[in-house]
Amino acid sequence: MATFQNKQWIYSKRPDELVDHNHYTIKETIIDTTIIKKGQALIKSTYFSVDPYMRIQQSKNDTWEEPHPLNTVQGGAVVGQIIAIHDSNESFKKGDWVLSYSGWQQYAIVDLESLRKLDPEEVPVTTALGVLGMPARIAYFGLLEAGKPKKNETLVVSGASGAVGQVVVQIGKIKGCKVVGIAGSDQKNRYLKEVLGVDEVINYKNHPSALEMKKELSRVCPNGVDIYYDNVGGYITDAIFQRINLNARIIICGQISQYSGGLDNPELGPRFLHKILYKRATIQGVLARDYNHRMDEMLQEMTPWVKNSLLIYKETIIDGFENLPKALNMLFHGKNTGKLIVKS
Repeated sequence: MATFQNKQWIYSKRPDELVDHNHYTIKETIIDTTIIKKGQALIKSTYFSVDPYMRIQQSKNDTWEEPHPLNTVQGGAVVGQIIAIHDSNESFKKGDWVLSYSGWQQYAIVDLESLRKLDPEEVPVTTALGVLGMPARIAYFGLLEAGKPKKNETLVVSGASGAVGQVVVQIGKIKGCKVVGIAGSDQKNRYLKEVLGVDEVINYKNHPSALEMKKELSRVCPNGVDIYYDNVGGYITDAIFQRINLNARIIICGQISQYSGGLDNPELGPRFLHKILYKRATIQGVLARDYNHRMDEMLQEMTPWVKNSLLIYKETIIDGFENLPKALNMLFHGKNTGKLIVKS
């Protein structure tokens, strides 16, 4: 028998605007390996995913599901190692690296059937949280199936240097598109252009209104916009609507500009839906969970891209389990490039 001192971040208060440590409490528990049942294992969590959708789920109203319940462990994807198992089998054994949705806790007892086994000899295990994880899944299927990219079309991606955006822009290039990335700093835009090979970049902070953004889009997209992959919403999307081409495809993956207090009472702005009418464009919302059952399909194509550096990625890794709420807050200030991860 072995026991482990466990710490958990408990989601205890709904935020009105930005989320921080005041909306959480730390709970300490003891985990005893004797309670592990058949078909279960104890994992030690090493890497924690931090994602914008967590803030959506903290809304008091239903979104794609009921709100995250109060006084429970903050949900989220985790990469860790199996340190105890009821009965080893051909699929899992002690020492295996796994992907789990066990949330913000240092140790967790999990069902083996819920785990995805990782091979650290093939690619770094952190990729299961980003470039070969949930963000990549929605980037891949969202662009290919909702965006239907064609060679020489113009693809614009907002939030282009984030976990999803950095994958979308590269898939767009692989499929032969002219790609325009929108991000919030010159440093991020240098990464997009010099490292990821994006054709044109826009620092939205230099164009802080729909009118100014429209002018800049006219400059970098002289032939209009065929596909818009939206991760941010707000005035940037307003501006895009005014530059779309006939039969354009608009993919709504995220609206991070609205998450902190604007989900249910968004700020009012110009209305450009008539542009959708004139251009016979389509707007489609996409959720990563809709493609859960097709994860292997994505990994089959994208894992070789990552191994062979055809698809490059960046991770922002914050040290310290105690910094998880702070890291979640960072997402809404644009302080990360690529996938944001906390290492315990």
